Amino acid sequence: MLQFEDFVAGESVRSHSIAVSQDDIIAFASRFDAQDFHTDPEAAKASFVGRLIGSGWHSCSLLMRLMAESFLLDSTGMGAPGIEEVKWLRPLLPGDVVTARRTVIETKASRSRPEMGLVRFRLELLNRRDEPLLEQTNWIMFGRRDSGIAQQPKGDWLAHSVRYERPVHESPLEAPAEAPEPTRFFEELEIGSRHELGSLVFTAEEIIAFARSFDPQPFHMDEAAARESLFGRLAASGWHTAAVWMATMVSHRKRQLAATRGREARLGPSPGFRNLRWSKPVLAGDRITYFSEVVDKRESASRPQWGLFFHRNTGINQHGEEVFSFDGCVFVERKPV
Repeated sequence: MLQFEDFVAGESVRSHSIAVSQDDIIAFASRFDAQDFHTDPEAAKASFVGRLIGSGWHSCSLLMRLMAESFLLDSTGMGAPGIEEVKWLRPLLPGDVVTARRTVIETKASRSRPEMGLVRFRLELLNRRDEPLLEQTNWIMFGRRDSGIAQQPKGDWLAHSVRYERPVHESPLEAPAEAPEPTRFFEELEIGSRHELGSLVFTAEEIIAFARSFDPQPFHMDEAAARESLFGRLAASGWHTAAVWMATMVSHRKRQLAATRGREARLGPSPGFRNLRWSKPVLAGDRITYFSEVVDKRESASRPQWGLFFHRNTGINQHGEEVFSFDGCVFVERKPV
């Protein structure tokens, strides 16, 4: 069992591999990132990428699954407060065989909680050619030796495959009451504009369905184990919370396209995000409403027909408490001259 003291700065360890099929990519995207280039091989040929690729959030979720399998389930791991940065470097492709590599950057004991310590990792998802698809930096909390913090409960947590299977009783995405505005070109985007994207009720069924594929830790999968955890109740994976943000963003975008008259302003890829925070747990029964605000924009030197806009994204629960936030950026088409 790995405890805080077992992690040494500079140490690098590889996981085993997972094969990712076209059906796996479509299954994830159909629920969480239903854009044509993730769900429709034929339509993807006419997109900016030219072929079917996996969602970036799918890549993050696969990395989480590999981390859980390779060391977190055999540790005193206590979760992560957030993610400093994710860089999406290459697309996830059908037929890819992916592995994870974890490298310890630094460790530090907790001042406020002497029974635990924090380990800062650089985590990478690699394809069969050892090319990184994504690079992620974040802290994870671990119990210290002789602290009394036990290993996660034993169980058949890895019985399910990595293909996402939607729950029988699926919570619907709830659209906001306000009518969406049409799509906007780079020049038309207003810094400070904020939009409600949509909401979802995180039922126990939804939480378990995501966790069994991508974050199979007991406090995400089993009510009894969750009661003994820091959460005290069944809690959604942080990556589940993030993936639903993407689902509401895609739904919002489709409503915008329906409201657009004339030529639409296309969106391009996102290079990644920063400062992802899970500030409060999302528990079974919580209703999370997502928002996005334009905070900055700049012209692209490498792609003159495109600009970059930066957005601050949040999730708010039914009590008005922020549970999730991150800073993202994405390419958007410039207005034709």
